[in-house]
Amino acid sequence: MPDGLVGLDAEQLGDLDSYEGTLGGLTRREFINYCAGVAAFLGLPSAMGVKIAEAAAGAAKRPSVIWLSGSACTGCTETLLRTNHPSLDTLILEQISLEYCETLSVGSGHQAENWKKKAMQENHGKYLMVLDGAVSTKDNGIYAKVAGQTVLEMVQEVAAGAAAVVSIGSCGSWGGWPSTGVNPTGCKGLPEVLKGKPVVTIPGCPPNPYNFLSTVLHFVTFGKLPELDDKGRPKFAYGRLIHENCERRPHFDAGRFAIDFGDYGHRQGYCLYKLGCKGPETYANCPSIGFNDVGQGNWPVGTGHPCFGCTEKGVGFSKSIHELASLKSVAPPNTYPDVRSEKGNGASPGAVAAVAGITGAAIGAGAVIASRLGKQDKADDTPKTGA
Repeated sequence: MPDGLVGLDAEQLGDLDSYEGTLGGLTRREFINYCAGVAAFLGLPSAMGVKIAEAAAGAAKRPSVIWLSGSACTGCTETLLRTNHPSLDTLILEQISLEYCETLSVGSGHQAENWKKKAMQENHGKYLMVLDGAVSTKDNGIYAKVAGQTVLEMVQEVAAGAAAVVSIGSCGSWGGWPSTGVNPTGCKGLPEVLKGKPVVTIPGCPPNPYNFLSTVLHFVTFGKLPELDDKGRPKFAYGRLIHENCERRPHFDAGRFAIDFGDYGHRQGYCLYKLGCKGPETYANCPSIGFNDVGQGNWPVGTGHPCFGCTEKGVGFSKSIHELASLKSVAPPNTYPDVRSEKGNGASPGAVAAVAGITGAAIGAGAVIASRLGKQDKADDTPKTGA
């Protein structure tokens, strides 16, 4: 049975079209059938079994990747499994050689660990190390172990021979939820643990898989990492505030906010700033790229839930969901009256007073505001009285 996800060395496998010997104790037919089983395990078409076998012959030509897991929920690995361009099979069979991953490795126990060590030795200084999950550091990291080795020791050992190090997810990037509260296990993000080695961070809970794939493929194609910000995040994905590209931004600028979940403003798709949306202080491309290949709108804010700032250290998992964001760009105007009607008769008394007090050039703007308020859905937001 092959030792890892990729399988056998090119020397062991030989030319699949003409090789008639045995492959690690398996005949060629048995090996192809085995690879078909691997494809099924990965959720790929059974025909991909041949491609898996063929890919093993060229494994040495592709950059090796060693994927480690710390304190996390495996969500970052799960998000990687749901990519389509390139798909996971294209990534691991044509772009990289995934040598070790606790979730995806075919081998287990000593078999998997030995393959990891072999890959580290043969590709020293050339492989890419990836970590999802936080690193437990308290009491020398004894609260998280794999194969008798602490995750702390593991990341230090693997990082020492890596050409580049990438942390995927908020937990790996800055500690995430395992580091919140009293943090009894002393969890930290990879950059805090490997202070002497640059770490590329792909934060998110989970992160968009294409941010990770694009970073890896950039490394594969150009032999170097993309331009990073001061937190180690690729600028192509984390260079702009979520607020800048949010589809609800026009409502923010116009002073239209949802005040309560399910109210008129919420149903109309108004800005979620007053419900605690952290988009104005969080850098990510969520509104631009969406999730699950659906595109714009398929992300938390697009489905009606405030952004909780998972890509930003000190925001996600630190601030309560109801806390208002610290605005890093333009503030919402304070002159707009409350959009809610107190008695269902158009604008509230405060709004009427505000409009009545406007003179000169401001009268036109006041009339526009009043007209907007007059179009509000009166029936749904009218307080219920009597029976």
